[in-house]
Order: sequence, then C-alpha cells, then structure tokens
Amino acid sequence: YYDGCAMVAINGDIVAQGVQFSVNDVEVISATLDLEDVRSYRGRENHPHLESDPKPCYRVRVNFSLSDVDDVHLPVHQPVEWCFHTPEEEISLGPACWLWDYLRRSGQAGFLLPLSGGVDSASSACIVHSLCVLLCRAVEDGNTQVLDDVRRVVGDSTYRPTQPRELCSRIFTTCYMGSENSTEDTRTRAKDLAGEIGSTHMTINIDLAVRSILGIFSAVTGKWPQFGVNGGSRRENLALQNVQARVRMVLAYLFAQLSLWSRGRPGGLLVLGSANVDESLTGYFTKYDCSSADINPIGGISKADLKNFLSLRGILTAPPTAELEPLKDGQVSQTDEADMKMTYSELSVIGRLRKISMCGPFSMFCKLIHLWKDLLSPVEVAQKVKHFFWMYSVNRHKMTTLTPAYHAESYSPDDNRFDLRPFLYDTPQVGVALRWRKVAPAGAVGAITHLI
Repeated sequence: YYDGCAMVAINGDIVAQGVQFSVNDVEVISATLDLEDVRSYRGRENHPHLESDPKPCYRVRVNFSLSDVDDVHLPVHQPVEWCFHTPEEEISLGPACWLWDYLRRSGQAGFLLPLSGGVDSASSACIVHSLCVLLCRAVEDGNTQVLDDVRRVVGDSTYRPTQPRELCSRIFTTCYMGSENSTEDTRTRAKDLAGEIGSTHMTINIDLAVRSILGIFSAVTGKWPQFGVNGGSRRENLALQNVQARVRMVLAYLFAQLSLWSRGRPGGLLVLGSANVDESLTGYFTKYDCSSADINPIGGISKADLKNFLSLRGILTAPPTAELEPLKDGQVSQTDEADMKMTYSELSVIGRLRKISMCGPFSMFCKLIHLWKDLLSPVEVAQKVKHFFWMYSVNRHKMTTLTPAYHAESYSPDDNRFDLRPFLYDTPQVGVALRWRKVAPAGAVGAITHLI
C-alpha cells in the first residue's frame, strides 16, 4: 500500500497537496501557476555560471497553448504549509486503508478479530472502525467505486453505508475467547469496546476444547500436565499456555469461515492479528497461536506508539497479560513485562537501537548506559541487553511464521520477506557474557575493545 500523496510544487514551494491516506483509487489535484516564475527562477540560479561560461539562452515559441485565452485572469496559487500527520493519525489511517485494499482484493466479506480487551487487540479493532469512518465519508462524497466495493463486500446491491458503527456491524466480527484463567475485567473491556465501535461481538469459552486436547494427550501418555503454581515443571507450564493460545487460533479460523454462514450470509472473514513489533522482536508469542492470522494491521508498530494512539483509559491502565496461567485470588498472576523481564517502554528503545541505529550487544550497551544512567546501573543495563539478545536469538525461528503486517516505521520487525538476515542463530554465542579485553595487534596504535 502506497501512503504518499499527490502534490504540485514550483521553485521549491508546495502550492497544492493531496490526501496522504485515502480509499480513493485515483486522486487528481490541480493548481494555477505562472511558468514565467520558473524561467525567472532558473535564470537567477544559473546567473553565476554565465560569467565563466557565457551561453545564450533561447526562448522557443510554439503554436499551441497549455490553457485558454482567459488564463490571464486566473490568480496563481500561493505556497501552502505542508500538512504532516501525527504518528497517532498515521496509525489510525494508514493500516485502515491497507486493510481495505486487502479486503476488496481478497473477495472476503469482512474481518474477524480475537478481542482480548488489551491494548494490542483494541488497537486493531479501532483501526477497523477508522476504516468504516473513511468508507462512509467516501460514499458521502460521491465515490461510486467505494460504494460498489462496499456493496460487494456486504453482499447487498442496494446497501448504502451512512453510519460507521452500522457498517462496522456488517463487516467486523469480534470474539472474546475466555478461559478459567481469564478475568471478568478483560471480558467486560472487550464487550464494552465492541459496543462502542459497533462490531458483532461473541463471547467464547475455550475450556472444553483445552480439556479435550489434554484428555487425548493423557489417554496416550497416561500423564496430565500441571501449571507451575500447582507443582508442574516449566515445560508443563509452557505447554499448557501454548495449547490455550493455539486453540484460540483454531477457533478464530473456524468462526471466520462459518460465522456468516450461521447468520445466513454469504462469504467468509479475514482473521486479523494483533501482535506488536516488540513481541515479534523478543519472540514473546506462541508459534501458530491467535497472533497467526491472515493479516496484521499493527505488526510493524511498537507498544509505546500503540498506547499513544489508543485513548481508552480502562484498557490503557490494565496490565498487559495473556491470561494463560491460573488466577491468584481472582486476579491475574501473570503479566507480559514480568515474563519478558523488561518493560514495553524499554523494549521500544531497544528495538529502535537495534534496527535504526544498527546496534549489536556492545554498541547498544554503550548507548543505554548513558540513556538510562538515572534509572539503571551499568550492570542492570548489561543484564537487560544480554537478555534481549538472548530472547531475540533463540526465537528467531518464529519470525518465519509472522503474519504479513503493515510496515509503518523504520523499526519494523524482520519477517521472512522484510529482513533477510539469518533466522537461526548459534544461541550460546550470542549475548552470553559482557566482559572486555584489550587487544593491541602488532603495528596498531591504541587498543581495540571487543565484546566476547
């Protein structure tokens, strides 16, 4: 998806600017200019060179005109101030246009999103609602191509969208997939958000499916895995989390294929993902879980930017959690940042240093001890850098299964198309220890510092 815009410029000044993010296939802008201004500008710029290398400047007259005889009465356009979108506006508009482009090309009838009540899935949901706003505005402005595409998507040749919430109910389905490890708070937040944007919302309990799968495993092996809080090992604990996440992915695709059929409507739905860039970098997601989708509108955006984009207070103040471990006194006992041993704010800084500044472990450490000098000691910074690169390296294999995402920033994650660096590393040699030695090779002046 190309997110540029049409513009008209003369002598370094912008006199007309189009719309940067639009659902229109074609956009034409125009401006009235005086071409004599171009001739004068070029003459002024070239004047210093004429003294050393004098060449005559010829004016060629032709027997046709680019305008009519009344153009002398048209006022020329004056320079305008360039309109820059804020990052939050770009998150709202860019992925929305990209989703529309993909939806109408795919021939599907809308989107389905597993809505957990957290920042990531809520951001994906709000982007779909932003798309509905853009579509309604385009139809109101008389865009017949958008109207035809909307009618084809919803399967109604007489339909005319006027309200974004009503359009959202037709093309967008959300589902909350709760379990015995889920809290009532997340269920309520997901339901309330669905009500605000107008999506068709479902609440699903996955406990029966999880127990059925574990029952098959137990029938074959004679063993029943336990969570860590119940005395289980780390492998048991991780496997029990993964089976819940993967069940959600299977159910998401099942409902995407058949939910419209159950309502007597034709077509299927595209499954939307909601894994942010920080989770992709650290591998903090289950392979083939509900982050595995058809497309992901926020896969190239950091958690920090998503929080700035989302203005839903209840969702923003909730601790990020996958809710895959048993509750403790009815409250969440597992949080993302505790599992990753770093905050999303720290990950956002690390992600930019890794990609934009091209930092490896040592150069990143050298930058962070200055950036975080008031917050962390050099030893604590070193531990975080080592831990990040260890997670980054051991989980690189997951990058090959990432859902195609909208790449909006220079810190976008590397998948098997966007970044061709290796996806499998010899992990014991990456970020294991930070220590220094000075090597003075023969003939060298000074010393070279190495990270080993």
